[in-house]
Amino acid sequence: MDHIRIDIGVCTYRRPELEQTLRSLGAIAVPDDVQIRIIVADNDGTPSAKERVDALRAAVAHEIVYVHCPSSNISIARNACLDNATGDFLAFIDDDETASEDWIARLLETAKATGADAVLGPVKATYGTDAPGWMQRGDFHSTFPVWVGGRIITGYTCNVLLRLAAPSLAGRRFNLALGRSGGEDTEFFTHMHRMGGKIAYAPAAWVEEPVPAKRAAFSWLAKRKFRFGQTHGRLIEAGTGAAAKIRQLALAAAKSGFCALAGASLFFSPVRRNRYALRAAMHAGVVVGLLGVREIEQYGAAEARPS
Repeated sequence: MDHIRIDIGVCTYRRPELEQTLRSLGAIAVPDDVQIRIIVADNDGTPSAKERVDALRAAVAHEIVYVHCPSSNISIARNACLDNATGDFLAFIDDDETASEDWIARLLETAKATGADAVLGPVKATYGTDAPGWMQRGDFHSTFPVWVGGRIITGYTCNVLLRLAAPSLAGRRFNLALGRSGGEDTEFFTHMHRMGGKIAYAPAAWVEEPVPAKRAAFSWLAKRKFRFGQTHGRLIEAGTGAAAKIRQLALAAAKSGFCALAGASLFFSPVRRNRYALRAAMHAGVVVGLLGVREIEQYGAAEARPS
């Protein structure tokens, strides 16, 4: 039987929302020629998600493989999904997201049409009533690909389908050193693209992510943008000489200053003001990354600690 086998990796760390994620995966439409298997990679120090996963097995039509992979380092969990994947494709979805009914079908449809090594889908943020109005109007938490010169040159793991036989993915793993800061997915896809891997986009393959109160803050967004800039700067620094590095430093500093000034001039327009301010934070992160400063710790145990 020539079925296409798709594993779906769900990395989890002490999130009760995992139940909604798994139930949504049980409700997705599966094409006739596709077989689905779910891998839950529990990144807690103790197997805290196992009981929840076992309780859901009867409610989810697909096979669920539980893997305990301690601890508090998302790269360990992502690599556990790669190590335990046996299908033709591996999809990733976060443990606080819910999949739309046609999610996997739309990702696979685009993979077949483009031959891409990786296919990204959009992540639609949903806000609670306590989120600031400017944040909801500007939709600052949704995730979409970024095109550079008409191409997607990096990606993310909150909604993606990987073609496991692709040469650009052979033996590729997520960097453990970035497992608590974030940026491990940016590095993973950047190196994949540099090895000739093609990244495509399936706009109809959306998943939904609620924004918790602790993330519905400008400070969290600024920290995230700064870290993103750090990763981008470090990736640039690793492939450039001294003269090019100086040029990139000057450019990033100028961009950060310009965005900061632009944001200040838009004081009475909070959506535009904060968008510029966040871009200033990102370019400042690029400067720091180019100078070799490692990424700030943001996820896992760091996020679980009181601020």
